[in-house]
Amino acid sequence: MQQAEAIAPTLDAPQAGPSPMRDSILAGLANYIDAGSIVAGSAALALWAELYSMTPTTIGLIGAFSANAISAGVGALIGGVLCDRFGRKRIYQYDMLFYAFGMAWLTFASAPWMIVLGFVLVGLAVGADIPASWSLIAEIAPKRERARYSGIAQILWYLGPVVVLTLGLILAPFGLLGIRFIFGHLLVLALVLTLLRSRMRESRYWEEARAADDHAERSDWRQLLQPKYLKSMLFLIGMYGFWNLWAGTNGFFFPYILRTVGGQSQQASVALQALTFGLGIVSIWFVFMKLSDKVNQRALFLVSALMQVGGMALLAVLPLTGPVAVVHIVIMATAMGFGAQSFFQLWSAELFPTLLRSTAQGVTFAVVRIGLGVFSFFVPMLTATGFHTLAWILVGFLLVSAIIGWLGAPRNEGKSLEEIEAERA
Repeated sequence: MQQAEAIAPTLDAPQAGPSPMRDSILAGLANYIDAGSIVAGSAALALWAELYSMTPTTIGLIGAFSANAISAGVGALIGGVLCDRFGRKRIYQYDMLFYAFGMAWLTFASAPWMIVLGFVLVGLAVGADIPASWSLIAEIAPKRERARYSGIAQILWYLGPVVVLTLGLILAPFGLLGIRFIFGHLLVLALVLTLLRSRMRESRYWEEARAADDHAERSDWRQLLQPKYLKSMLFLIGMYGFWNLWAGTNGFFFPYILRTVGGQSQQASVALQALTFGLGIVSIWFVFMKLSDKVNQRALFLVSALMQVGGMALLAVLPLTGPVAVVHIVIMATAMGFGAQSFFQLWSAELFPTLLRSTAQGVTFAVVRIGLGVFSFFVPMLTATGFHTLAWILVGFLLVSAIIGWLGAPRNEGKSLEEIEAERA
């Protein structure tokens, strides 16, 4: 509490230099690259499977170790600790070079092992970037507009898939060459982002907290074992983790499922996936960013969660035809824009003090993504035994997430980080 009181007067002063919105966009581009990597892989998966005669086991392995899952979790775990120890800027500036190296393997992949290696490297990089960028956005946002600024990062997360999937549609006639171009544009963006981020400033929250911190153990990860922090981490892991089992399956495998189970063409399956993320952007802008700093966040989360349970149940009880897929997508996309992922980014920044914030985000993100990786390994096999079985499992995951979110959601709308930290201290 003393730390929060000491920092608050300094942080309340006007900040010179680049605008918080500009820096939020540069930090949030990690979301664009993360989601773009995931969906680029999903757009390429069916083509790779056919080209290299992949078995369900190989496809599951790619999904498990992709940027969507285990490697991203490991990267977040490592990056979160380093971010609190050495600063946000050191992590978010240089990890894009590592990302570009991994993306080069995917761009020029000519064998399944190169695809797996590329996704592992890319996942480590985007995983490390997430706690750095999310912490920075929360710390540079105006005091009572964290949800609005967090929404910028979420829009970029959804924009990545829209761009990638649109490129997938345009370049579909070019086959593997088109896929290489899609991965190549992410590689070039990572290099450009490295240059632009070099001009960003360090988080003043972190600088002030570190200057006031006479004992390094305050930022030791073992402090997260205190009951109040452990309870917050378990809440975030449960709420976001069960939701992400659905989201990760949908993001990486849905075009593959539409093509192999729903009988859709490659172009149709990719177009439907692009529609999902496009509607999500609209939802984030008009619902999450406009309302979350002002209204009851717990109630807003519950509305989203129940809509998604209903939307997923459609696929569990009805055949996966084109019209059913469209209705499902409209419901799910509208709901997820102001749902679990948007609130996870927001709450994971609010529930922990400055010198533990990125570490906590890294730990929770790691558990969630590694859990998704384990589940992803079995998704192709579950789909092969009957899609409706998988659909009911995903309905169950969404329902559990809804219950945990409703019971544990904080009420921090309209509060500054200083006020939240003082209350929790």
